[in-house]
Amino acid sequence: MTGRVNIRELILGILLEINKEGQYSHIAIRGTLDKYQYLEKTERAFITRVCEGTQENRIRIDYIINYFSKVKVEKMKPLIRELLRSSVYQLIYMDNVPDSAVCNEAVKLARKKGFYNLTGFVNGVLRGIARDHKKIPFPGKEHKVEYLSVTYSMPVWLVVRFMDQFGFENTEKMLQAFIEERPVTVRIKEYLTDREQVIQSLIKEGVKVEKAPYVDNAYYLSGYDYLPALTAFRMGNMQVQDVSSMLAGEAAAPGKGSYVIDLCAAPGGKTICVADKMQGTGLVDSRDVSEKKTDLIRENVERMGMGNISVTVRDATEFDHESVEKADLVLADVPCSGLGVMGKKTDIKYKITPGKQEELVELQRKILEQAACYVKPGGVLLYSTCTVCREENLENVLWFTREYPYKLESIDDLLCEELRSDTTKQGYLQLLPGVHKCDGFFLARLRRIE
Repeated sequence: MTGRVNIRELILGILLEINKEGQYSHIAIRGTLDKYQYLEKTERAFITRVCEGTQENRIRIDYIINYFSKVKVEKMKPLIRELLRSSVYQLIYMDNVPDSAVCNEAVKLARKKGFYNLTGFVNGVLRGIARDHKKIPFPGKEHKVEYLSVTYSMPVWLVVRFMDQFGFENTEKMLQAFIEERPVTVRIKEYLTDREQVIQSLIKEGVKVEKAPYVDNAYYLSGYDYLPALTAFRMGNMQVQDVSSMLAGEAAAPGKGSYVIDLCAAPGGKTICVADKMQGTGLVDSRDVSEKKTDLIRENVERMGMGNISVTVRDATEFDHESVEKADLVLADVPCSGLGVMGKKTDIKYKITPGKQEELVELQRKILEQAACYVKPGGVLLYSTCTVCREENLENVLWFTREYPYKLESIDDLLCEELRSDTTKQGYLQLLPGVHKCDGFFLARLRRIE
């Protein structure tokens, strides 16, 4: 570690910013790394891994600390709590860091921060964990909720919610999938692009290319240093997009020459996918609520060389009189709890609450109310979220079909045989991580009937 700055002190500061001040972890980490740009690559990697790993495993780490400490985690001073959490992560999950170094550095840091009277406590807890952590009696499967919560560091209320909807076995598969690493997934452009040539160009640049499931143009990439440096990326021949999101484009199935409105489009993956499927014809009116979001869409649209997309700033909750009954297809990929992508966004599981989820359902229905008016009679509304909870998914669709002149329409002919089921015959698909080979996602195809 560098002598210019105490790396573990930076980690402590980041974790306090996240858990005491409520900052998002990726913003807190990036802010520190931007401030200390002179840090070596190994130091930056250490900071990122310890911060992300501590957050991802926080509930399990707290269980371990509580087993060895008379003072429970929730009663500790915030600085001591985060110091112990990050130290325990290093002890348990990082074999290349000596236990003695972790304990000694934690004691030094507690002393440096003015907690002289707690150095013995910090030392005792950490050395006890280092010595005996393999003897901890973790909850067994007979205690289903506690077992899943501690094993996979998932808040109890979410475990209960998932088990009620998906059962124990599927819930465990889903939670296991959240902690597994997956390669980056890309969609190779269809129109005016030779897929095999793109794959060969990636291979020539040392990239490992593997076929991803469910969608013809979906591939996993690994073994590269910097994605934007790859020729295929710079030339606009591919976009980063999870298979689950690509499936929304498959289920939308736009016809050539269609006018499409994408209401909540950033960063532009579905916009580009749909425009690509129209083979340069028609128009995708790609919208989002702020310049920051639309700038991101434009950046991706320009790189991909898509000429049949326009990008505008517009709030999806506000009614647009000029769009009434104009669209052949409306994409409503609405803001949601994000519970299907917790493997990529650890903060979600700690920040979402039942109350916040209820507010999101209200927002989703408000957007659907506007979207219902923009579809031509006989046109299609494609509703989607990146969450797994029934409240934001099927219950919204059932409410919508009761209130508006729409009906679910089978998507079997639009999906690969592996994904077809009773629900896809009805017109919707719920994807679960671990059960399916992609992120958690929901989509429903709704036909306007008047």
